[in-house]
Amino acid sequence: MIAIIDYGAGNIFSVKNALDYLGLENALVSDVQSVKDADAVILPGVGAFPAAMEKLNATGLVDTIKEEARRKPFLGICLGMQLIFEKGYEFEECDGLGLISGSVRKMEEPDLIIPHMGWNKLEKLNDCPLMEGIGDSEYVYFVHSYKAFCDDSNISSYVEYGGRVPALVFDGNYVYGCQFHPEKSGDTGLKILRSFASLIK
Repeated sequence: MIAIIDYGAGNIFSVKNALDYLGLENALVSDVQSVKDADAVILPGVGAFPAAMEKLNATGLVDTIKEEARRKPFLGICLGMQLIFEKGYEFEECDGLGLISGSVRKMEEPDLIIPHMGWNKLEKLNDCPLMEGIGDSEYVYFVHSYKAFCDDSNISSYVEYGGRVPALVFDGNYVYGCQFHPEKSGDTGLKILRSFASLIK
């Protein structure tokens, strides 16, 4: 079973609908035991980094997420991907989950339209299981104003938008993050969600 963490800051129903469409067992969860019992975990998210972390801390799930992400497939989506880094700087400095080294800062390249919204082509940088079967000309859907700054070794794919924007990140073990919305990215996004589910042992 894939647990979708419901903490009041997520695009939970579109994610659930995509998993349902793929025939993947899933549930919306908000308690420690359900996260521990799950075979894999998805952390969605929309909104601001500090507010989302405040809500996540209020659930009492932060320590459990950190523990479970070391032993089972874990996927952060959009803001949920940003929360997996050590720090965010949206309005104020804020601690993240620290599952991958790096920070999240505003996209401030000159002449860019912010938020970054729309379809962009994925460019591969490093192989990872979620990119298996994804071709060289596949597009995914973004809505965001902040981006991750991390080591290249943690970037599986990126898009060009006033420079390189990490699109899919990973830690080399169980943790993955999509800055884009796979649940809103057509067949390409569904392939990525299916590949994530295939990691369950």
